[in-house]
Amino acid sequence: MRLTKLGHACVRIESGGHTIVLDPGAFTPEEDATAGATAVLVTHEHADHWSAEHLRRSQAPIWTIQAVADAITGEAPDLAGRITVVAPGQQLDVGVPLEVVGERHAVIHPELPGLHNSGFLLEVEGQQVFHPGDALTVPERDVDLLLLPVSAPWLKVSECIDFARDVGAPRSVAIHDAIYSEAGLQFAAGLIEGFLGPRDQTYTRLQPGQDL
Repeated sequence: MRLTKLGHACVRIESGGHTIVLDPGAFTPEEDATAGATAVLVTHEHADHWSAEHLRRSQAPIWTIQAVADAITGEAPDLAGRITVVAPGQQLDVGVPLEVVGERHAVIHPELPGLHNSGFLLEVEGQQVFHPGDALTVPERDVDLLLLPVSAPWLKVSECIDFARDVGAPRSVAIHDAIYSEAGLQFAAGLIEGFLGPRDQTYTRLQPGQDL
């Protein structure tokens, strides 16, 4: 398995001739983020998790929830034929087996309308890799590698730490990291590592384009 961290919440996973790209959005500056993709997964409708421009740079099928399918079809009807709608709890195969996890976006503010969000738990070469999107939903199965959101309007560092501990993955890799400054990300990393280390859990923040 080759996992590449791209800008913000976008991750590319390559295995066995398949290339799965998750959440290529407006904060993903790499123009080739979806190049060569065999499947694109989108967790929710916020613009930092998908863009029509990124989706158009690939011919790959798009797997996502109904709310995102509606948003894509409204903005870019030329992409509608590539969309497959998934539902929470569904298990499917997009080149690797996966399970759709959760259905609600984390609360940004109680007075704002709630959104749908489904994360994706992928089985890649015997490893369970979880991308939660913008939610703190803990899967009902063990996770080997957690793609951990570390900065967002809906997230406190304490919540980030508790989520990583609750998921219990041996390894966490930072995503959703375009909101903080570099100094803020380094400060957060020190806290996260300090809490996860004693539990034999590791935390890594890859630079954009860096592989794991």
